[in-house]
Order: sequence, then C-alpha cells, then structure tokens
Amino acid sequence: MPDSLYHPVAIGPSLVAEGNIFLAPLAGFTDMAFRSLCAEYGADATFSEMVSAEGLARESYKTSALMERAENERLFAVQLFMNSPDPAIRALPLVAAEKPDIIDINCGCPVPKVVKTGAGAALLKSPDAIFRIVKAITNETDIPVTVKIRSGWDSSSINYLETAAAAAEGGAVLITLHARTRVQGYSGQADYTHIANLKKHSAVPVFGSGDLFTPEDALRMITETGADGVMFARGAIGNPFIFSETRQLLTSGSKQQKEISRAARAEAFLRHLDMVVKVKGESLACREMRKHAGAYIKGYPGSAAVRRDIVQAEARRDYYAILNRWVES
Repeated sequence: MPDSLYHPVAIGPSLVAEGNIFLAPLAGFTDMAFRSLCAEYGADATFSEMVSAEGLARESYKTSALMERAENERLFAVQLFMNSPDPAIRALPLVAAEKPDIIDINCGCPVPKVVKTGAGAALLKSPDAIFRIVKAITNETDIPVTVKIRSGWDSSSINYLETAAAAAEGGAVLITLHARTRVQGYSGQADYTHIANLKKHSAVPVFGSGDLFTPEDALRMITETGADGVMFARGAIGNPFIFSETRQLLTSGSKQQKEISRAARAEAFLRHLDMVVKVKGESLACREMRKHAGAYIKGYPGSAAVRRDIVQAEARRDYYAILNRWVES
C-alpha cells in the first residue's frame, strides 16, 4: 500500500489523479452544479450522470447537455451506458468533443429501464461483451477508459473477478467495484471482501463503492480492502463536505472536531441552488433542488417541518427564507 491512505492514483500511463477520493456518477444528482460544488470541497475526480451512448449517437441535445463541464472540475469523467460497441463508437466523437479526462463505462446500473436494454448491470452476465465494448472504445481514443461493475448479477453468479479481468484485458485502466449484486440493488450491505479480493487479483487500480456515508466508512474500506481509493455516491448527496473531511481523516488520521454548522450547510445549499438556477433557470432549479434539500438538513431537530416547507418552495426567495429560519431556530 502507499505510505499515505490519501495519495495520487495513476489512471493509465499519462493521467494522474491528485488524490483518491472521487464523486461517483449518480443519475439525477451529479449534474454540473453538484459536481462543481463537490470539486470545490475536494473531490479529486467527478463523474457525470449516466449518458446514453445511443442517445448521443442520435445527437440528442438533452443527452449531450449531461456532459457539460464546470470550470473547477480538475478531473472530469463522462460515464456512458450501452449494450454493445456500436453505439459507443458512434457516440465517441461527440464525447471526445467535450474533452473529458476519462470515459467510464457503466456495467452496474440496476435500474430496470437500463437493464432491459442489455446495458448497465445486464452486462455482468456477459464478460465477453464488456471486453468487446471496452476494446472497441480504447481502439478509437487515447482518453483513458475506466469501468464500474458490481459483484455479480445475484448471489449465485458472483463474477466480479471475471468481469474486471475482461474490462482490463479490453484496455480499462481502473475498475470501480460496487460490492453488491444487481439483485440487491441498494439493499443489504456491501461485501468489502469482494473489493479486497479484486485488489489482490487486479492488474489495474481498484476503487471501492458501497455504504460510504462518512469519512470513517472510507477509512475502513481502504484499510480493510487495500483499495486504491473510494467513490462516494449516496453519501455525498447533501454533503459535499464529505470530501474535505475524508481527505483530512486519511491524511492525518483524525477528523475535524467541529461539526458542520447549520449555517455552513445552508450556505452550501444556497450556492448549489444558485448554480442550478444559472444553468436551468429559477423555476426548474427550484423544483429540482427539493430532492437535494432534505439531505442537507437531515438529522437536525426540526428538519421534518423544514422539508414540508421546501416542498412548497417555488422561488429562490422561498428557499432563502426557509433556510434562514432553520439556521436561526
């Protein structure tokens, strides 16, 4: 293992991440505004929402918009999903035009509408398909390709070693393992022994994902598995502070003593809101931010009443008033 738990990570022969704490791709959440906020708080790499290769190949403007990059994203990855090499190859010129640092291939999404097309976690059933997709892309571009997988389709088909090997053989330079099966979805517990075992057998860096909700979770995953880094997903929603807190814990062995204040949480949320307003307009932004707001205030006394008020918020001034009352209460 490296001397420090927080350390640079080589992503192929010519790209190095400054650190090993990444923001995972999350459909409906990791848009440009949220990624920018997470980068500000220390995410070493940020991943776009899932982008349909087929949608890009058909030149869908809505799909292309998912790849817009914030100015402060130090390492930016576009995550694609597809069921075969063909749409990926047709979409590649449009992806390359956005100049991402990384192309990530989704082989783990458990959502039925993705799986039924043969993409996402459906690819776990066919390591050869993963190899062919990755190989086709790496043959066409010098952009490093990474792959996100799950432990297997279900408990009777745990095949992460096989799927990871297929991805690496195709040219993937980093593998992220969400240590659950597709059938589990997000239920039960992630099995960190799978990450540890993959790390022992992998020729490329391995990142872990699953059940990462605190800096201590990240510390435990890295120390127990030897993973090269972690990828925060649900644990980052409403909590961009988790990146700076985790960096401090991994670097010094101790967490900052002061808890994030209500005022700091409200300030981060309102800046998040303003960034979304700038991109999407006030009306749409205020509707979309309802799903983030509850996570920012979760666990604090009176948060249930605040969430009820936020459901009615339709303008920036509404959010400002609600959160100012919450801070002062």
